[in-house]
Amino acid sequence: CQPVPKPESRVEVCDLNPCPPRWKVTPAGPCSSSCGLGLAVQLVTCVQILHGQEVLQEEHLCPVAEKPLTSVPCVIRTCSYEWSFSEWSECSTSCGNGIQTRQDFCLSSLTHKPVSPLFCRRFPKAIVVRGCSAGPCPEQEGPLAPGPELQPVTAATHLTKAAAATEHTHKDLDVPLSAGPREQTKPSGGEEDTAKRSFLWQLGCGVCGNLFLNATGIINMTGVESRDCTVAIGRPLREEISVTILESSLNCSAGEVLLFSGRMMWRTGCRKLPLSLINSRTNTLIVKQRVVLPGNGVILQYNSRTATKKYYQDCDQQLFGPRGAVVNPVQLPEERQEVVCRTFITVAPRQRISIRALSTDLGPGGNHTHFNYILVRDVSTMKTVVFHGKQQFLWQSTGSQAEIEFHE
Repeated sequence: CQPVPKPESRVEVCDLNPCPPRWKVTPAGPCSSSCGLGLAVQLVTCVQILHGQEVLQEEHLCPVAEKPLTSVPCVIRTCSYEWSFSEWSECSTSCGNGIQTRQDFCLSSLTHKPVSPLFCRRFPKAIVVRGCSAGPCPEQEGPLAPGPELQPVTAATHLTKAAAATEHTHKDLDVPLSAGPREQTKPSGGEEDTAKRSFLWQLGCGVCGNLFLNATGIINMTGVESRDCTVAIGRPLREEISVTILESSLNCSAGEVLLFSGRMMWRTGCRKLPLSLINSRTNTLIVKQRVVLPGNGVILQYNSRTATKKYYQDCDQQLFGPRGAVVNPVQLPEERQEVVCRTFITVAPRQRISIRALSTDLGPGGNHTHFNYILVRDVSTMKTVVFHGKQQFLWQSTGSQAEIEFHE
């Protein structure tokens, strides 16, 4: 084209309308689990390009249906250990409703051989007890008699006064921040015996799986039928729990062990247990007894006292029991240094927790400090899930303890 005159270059603006807002995803953060399947949190924001600059916009301006997930699955490596289970046992009854059980053991993924259960304590474990039905029972004349598997109260770890006093705690246990366990009169005479027998049959064993809310008491964990027996002790936030082992018949050489876990401590032991003292340093304590031989176990006495150190904030809350409401805490401007408020939930070890967000409105407003995202932590696995903004959700635990953190 050299012989031909070159026209002048021209640039014309073809469209002055800015691009619509779009979702922007930042790289995901660290995985919540060091091995196996976990969750990584990624920040999702609504942005718009204005005059060549990226400007943050309100989320409602971006298409809601196209919003990316704030949590994505992640796997760093395959876990070296995992829970494995035996086959389910036969139904415990020949007719009517009963239970099936199975044994759990920790398995090495490299050798495929069982190892100490301590290697798997951070991993979620499936259920080991489930209901079953063996068909309708034939009609009987007169009142129903207890089946052969229903043991009398005296044969099931001679229920102590402290254990018997906890029967009512499984019906109504919503304990506020500063409240203690509620009092309730027990039935008298035959009604008391009937209530105890029905209560023990429902649990399958005496104290296992119970939550104790009294200020002091004795827990007898000897002679239980289950190989694993777990109990929980709970008090208001301002208190801490101490436990003394009165008696122990554990066979240490057979691998029997006692485990204590709390928010600020973890301890195991077998030898030299009698008269040893364990301090939880917080208001909750989980005691788990792993027993292989029948008839073995421990008897422990627990007491509560005012905590020597304040391990909680004034905006923290403690909830016990089968149901309750978690309300977003509100801080005054002068309390802004406490940017994290927590709600602790503890239920009986045989139970699990479901948290449903019915209404969430996390964001700035008014003259108070509001929180704009929350963390929900499963204490048994230490896995944490993040929920932002007005996101509604249903969360379920793998254990009997959960923590909710409200962050500014």
